[in-house]
Amino acid sequence: MASTSMATSLPDRIILFDSLCNLCNGWVHFVLERDRTGLFTFCRAQSPAGQKLLEGLGLPLDDYESVVYLERANGQHRPHFKSEAALRVLGKLPGAARHLRLLRALPLVLRDAVYDIIARNRYRLFGRRDDCRLPAAAEQHRFLGTIDE
Repeated sequence: MASTSMATSLPDRIILFDSLCNLCNGWVHFVLERDRTGLFTFCRAQSPAGQKLLEGLGLPLDDYESVVYLERANGQHRPHFKSEAALRVLGKLPGAARHLRLLRALPLVLRDAVYDIIARNRYRLFGRRDDCRLPAAAEQHRFLGTIDE
């Protein structure tokens, strides 16, 4: 997928997620606990920044079936979706979780087929929040809420 031109003031690594989804919130919690160095910045898809990022990527603004991982390379943010996004993030975490990146050796079509099944059923399987997950005060600096033009 091609790189995307976005504001240069954005953090280098952004995880865009559905903050109404319990599975997605669990994913964010999992990454936050392991990312002690602050490598990743999180962005709720429902936030003003999330909406702007989704719009810039040409994605739906109200139907989220994929985590999106934006990683700056050569001055531009390159988007990664579905299993590729998750495995790239896992590969940058310390500890045993990083070894899951080896699943990238499986064909993308197979990985994304499994991802799609889970994504389509995530609310039924894991539940849905009534309100967006908001970061705790101690986490606030790790979340992108707005984007400066």
